[in-house]
Amino acid sequence: MKALENRIPPPLVAALLALCMWLLAGSSPTLAGNAILLATAVAAVVVVGISFCVSGVISFRRARTTVNPLQPHKASALVTSGVYRVSRNPMYVGFAFLLLGWALALGEPLAFLGVPAFVLFITRFQILPEERALTTLFGAEFEHYCTTARRWL
Repeated sequence: MKALENRIPPPLVAALLALCMWLLAGSSPTLAGNAILLATAVAAVVVVGISFCVSGVISFRRARTTVNPLQPHKASALVTSGVYRVSRNPMYVGFAFLLLGWALALGEPLAFLGVPAFVLFITRFQILPEERALTTLFGAEFEHYCTTARRWL
C-alpha cells in the first residue's frame, strides 16, 4: 500500500468521497428535521471547513513554504503558528468539515461514512508520510511540535 502514499491529492480524495456519499444518498432513509435548523448547521459546518482550509494555506504562504501535499520533502519551513497551534493538519480538518457539511446536506445516514473514510485514508496515505518527511527535515523541532498540537483536533 506504500504506492498510495503522497500520490492522490487530498482535494481529489475529498471530491471522490463526496461523490461516493452522493451515490449512497437514497439507499437509506433520509434524516428528517427542521429544514431551517439543518440549513444553518450545514452552513456553519461549511464555514468552519473553509476557514480551516484557507487559514492553513495563508499560514503556509506567509512562511513561504510549499502547499503541495504531494511533495512534503520540499517544505522549507515548519509552520507552528496561527491555525497550526490548533491542528497539525488544518487543511485536512477543513476537508473533513466540508464532507461533514455535505453529509448533513444529503441527510442520509450512510453518507456520514465518508467523513471517517476520509480521516482514515488521509491519515494513512498522506499524514503519516508527511510526518516522516517533516521529521527528517526538522528533527527535534517537529517532534516537539507534535507534543503541542494534535494531528487532527
